[in-house]
Amino acid sequence: MGRVLSVASECVPLLKTGGLADVVGALPQALAGQGWEMRVLMPAYPSVLPQISGWPEVWAESDLFGGAGRVVAGQVAGISILLLDAPHLYDREGGPYSGPMGDWPDNSIRFAALSWAGAAIAREGLQDGWRPDVLHAHDWQAGLAPAYLAYSGASVPSVMTVHNIAFQGFAPASQLAALRLPAQHYHPDALEYFGGLSSLKAGLITASKITTVSPSYAGELRRAEFGMGLQGVLTARAADVSGILNGVDTAVWSPETGAHPYSARAPKGKAHARTALCTELGLDVPGPLAIIVSRLTDQKGIDLIPLVAAEFLAAGGGLAVLGSGDPGLEAQMRALEAQYPGRVAVSIGYDEDLSQRMFAGGDAVLVPSRFEPCGLTQMYGLRYGTLPVVAAVGGLADTVITANPAAVSAGVATGISFHPTDAAAFGLALQQLIRLYADRKIWAQMMRNAMRHPVGWEESAARYAALYAGLVA
Repeated sequence: MGRVLSVASECVPLLKTGGLADVVGALPQALAGQGWEMRVLMPAYPSVLPQISGWPEVWAESDLFGGAGRVVAGQVAGISILLLDAPHLYDREGGPYSGPMGDWPDNSIRFAALSWAGAAIAREGLQDGWRPDVLHAHDWQAGLAPAYLAYSGASVPSVMTVHNIAFQGFAPASQLAALRLPAQHYHPDALEYFGGLSSLKAGLITASKITTVSPSYAGELRRAEFGMGLQGVLTARAADVSGILNGVDTAVWSPETGAHPYSARAPKGKAHARTALCTELGLDVPGPLAIIVSRLTDQKGIDLIPLVAAEFLAAGGGLAVLGSGDPGLEAQMRALEAQYPGRVAVSIGYDEDLSQRMFAGGDAVLVPSRFEPCGLTQMYGLRYGTLPVVAAVGGLADTVITANPAAVSAGVATGISFHPTDAAAFGLALQQLIRLYADRKIWAQMMRNAMRHPVGWEESAARYAALYAGLVA
């Protein structure tokens, strides 16, 4: 059995701000079936400290970027967790990345410490004798871990996974020494990045292999409109880049375990779930009920919703929104709810139980993202037979078989995709949704197709296992 150290800033069920935590939390159990033992290293934020009482110390450093730090080990929900306990860096009110006044100004240092600990454990092992064969770093917060490994001359191979290239961990060049990075590597072909530093770039140039969370996103990142300044790095390392789709936890996200259970073989329970959801939200919708479960940001295309809602609602559709984000977009969603009572319902915030009821009771899920590295929302939709209406980008394009005439005729369509990501194309997709919903035979076939589409971790875990095995060999 091989061993992998996964380094990340969050992990379900301990802490989650987005899809990164879901992936980091799902991989250990998925890889166990492939013969790999994975331990997850993440910071010991105040919210997780009560859960680690009595955990043994397995690593320590007296000067971890300004104070003492130690790693304690334990099990949470079947996951082997390593928590980096460094109060001077992580014991503060607020979220993992920001507080009441915005982003923590020392984030570059805080997550350099996480990377430093990860690299040290990869090189030296833990006090209990455990030592990884591979280090797997996730996003900018762990980007310096492959760099610290490479610049120390260690032979442990590393994988750098880009979950969202929009977040790059920028720091001023004046922090080079404070981040314990070698000055001789500060040049455009290595650490220098637009006059400063980027922990994500550092990981991309030093990791043994690079993965993104979908094959299409791996290709998109080599283009200027998606690469966000790092397209040159990804192009230069193209031979080492691969895209591996994320999966979802099919035990948690399952239409067979809700209040109104149903399956692809017996989908009738979905109608009861729809009725219950409409009652709960105060909706009366004669046509397709579309749901949105998302961060409310321009990246997610939420600004397009007010531009297309009137025509969709006039044709009989309904809309249920769950999410939070940009205050202006939150206000626009509230305005739609006020303008269309009984046809639009909006819940600001996040409630996983409500989201599961929405996937169970909705007819379609809207994901009009301008870019989407992988996306889990459309996979939840497939799992529940809640047909995805998606922009044809990234992982959305890789997971949804659009209902063009050929796919409908062949009986393989699982949703609707559109391009480009603008109001005109999105509006046409919603009109197609209205027409497909009216044809009950086609709609039933698409629901069955969607629910039978594999969205679990089996195939993806096998690809990660093969990648690790290649590195170790």
